[in-house]
Amino acid sequence: MRSSSRYGLRAHHLAVFVSALFSVWACGVNEGGPEDPGEPTLSWTNPGSSAAPFPSGQGGRYGFGSPASVTDIAVWDIDISPNGAGLPSGGSTVTEGLKVYQKKCMACHGPTGTEGPFDVLAGRVPGDEFQFAEDRSLRSTVGSYWPFATTLFDYTRRAMPFDFPGSLSDEEVYGVVGAMLFLNDLLPEDAVVDSATVAEIIMPARDRFIPDDRTGGPIIR
Repeated sequence: MRSSSRYGLRAHHLAVFVSALFSVWACGVNEGGPEDPGEPTLSWTNPGSSAAPFPSGQGGRYGFGSPASVTDIAVWDIDISPNGAGLPSGGSTVTEGLKVYQKKCMACHGPTGTEGPFDVLAGRVPGDEFQFAEDRSLRSTVGSYWPFATTLFDYTRRAMPFDFPGSLSDEEVYGVVGAMLFLNDLLPEDAVVDSATVAEIIMPARDRFIPDDRTGGPIIR
């Protein structure tokens, strides 16, 4: 009996709490206050906005923001495909890239890309073998694991340097990518780095990856 009474009392208190909460909510969404018998409306509009309140539960305008313009979209539409589509014009050299690397990358990745303290960038597996599943001591670096120099450009431009991502110019990115390829013995030190260089270079791990061309059905798990 004690147990039943205790649970019954708790259920009663919960019902009272939910009822009170609903009442507060209903008063808050009625634009005219609790005395207004009209349908509750949400009035989340900024002062001066032409967007009118809309009935609760229905779609509508919130009264802030603006449609994305072609220019707005272009700022974010910078993805680069493995085949090089989307690479910008311009270019640099490995020599210039090493200077940028020393200023903006070396503190995280080390003078030669092997020291860290963050991700190791340089290093090839003997014979360019791809034995990462069998030997967990192998390090996945730009030279041993990254399949396309084009997507290396894409990632570097978007995400680096760690403390100021997106701050590198296209020329600096070309140079830094060239520096990373040089540190992995994939480009000579006097190489020019541009869209053609980045698109044409064959990374050691390129054939280790295959495109996922599945379109659906039972094969997709």
